[in-house]
Amino acid sequence: MQWYYSKNGTQLGPVTQAELSAKIASGEVSATELVWKDGMSDWTPAANLPEFALSAPPAVSAAPVSYAQPSPYAPPAAPQAYAAKIPNYLWQSICVTVLCCMPFGVPAIIYAAKVDGLQARGDNAGALAASKTAKMWCWVAFGCGLAFILFYVGIMIFAGVSGATSASGYAP
Repeated sequence: MQWYYSKNGTQLGPVTQAELSAKIASGEVSATELVWKDGMSDWTPAANLPEFALSAPPAVSAAPVSYAQPSPYAPPAAPQAYAAKIPNYLWQSICVTVLCCMPFGVPAIIYAAKVDGLQARGDNAGALAASKTAKMWCWVAFGCGLAFILFYVGIMIFAGVSGATSASGYAP
């Protein structure tokens, strides 16, 4: 679990619980300094938490420190790794390119290949736009491939019926 702490009015971290306990025990971080970890509702003085009660040097007063005002610190922003994964539709693009319609599958592959790079750079809006475009080209390629297959099957059925009637001697 990663902890964040304040020192001289500056928000620092993340550090492990063991590292923060060592900083409190050595006096580098005061037991009255505010600490926070994911899942806590607000920043709390380290002396008020049981995780750091043994790490803190003996206090002058036994009363826990409390602040009437909410802390001026905000929880740190979630790292990009925890952001929602935007689908890239790459395997779908490759499938429709190979199996359905190459001219419309190629743009699907191009846009699908952009999604992960854009999201890694933090451009979630661009990644989402590329994802939607790749999805659209996948559907266009699939639709064209399906239309071609249905047209081909229709022609074969028509040719089979025409051939059967002319072979039996019935000519219109």
